[in-house]
Amino acid sequence: MTKSELIETLTARGEITKARAELIVGCVFDAMVEALRRGEGIEIRGFGSFTVRPYKPYTGRNPRTGDAVQVAAKRLPFFKVGKELREIVNNGRGRPITNSRPPG
Repeated sequence: MTKSELIETLTARGEITKARAELIVGCVFDAMVEALRRGEGIEIRGFGSFTVRPYKPYTGRNPRTGDAVQVAAKRLPFFKVGKELREIVNNGRGRPITNSRPPG
C-alpha cells in the first residue's frame, strides 16, 4: 500500500475529505520520523514497534568491481512486527500472497 492508497482508504471509510486525510497521514508520518530522528522508539500495540539501531563502520565490497569500500557508521530505523499483526499475516485471511507459488 502506498501513501496515496492509504489516503484513499481513509476517505472511502467515512466523512473525511481527501485534503483532510492527506493532512492527517502527513502529520502522523512527520511525527513518527521526528521521534525516530530523536532516537525515540514508536510502539503501536497490535501492529509493531519502530526503533533506531546504530551500526558500526565496516569494510564492504563494491559488487561490480569487488574493491573494498569503507562504510561509515550509521543509524537505521528497524521495525519489529507485533504478535497480532504477525498472526493475521501468517493466517492469511484466505488471501493468497502475490507472486508466490504453492509449496511442492
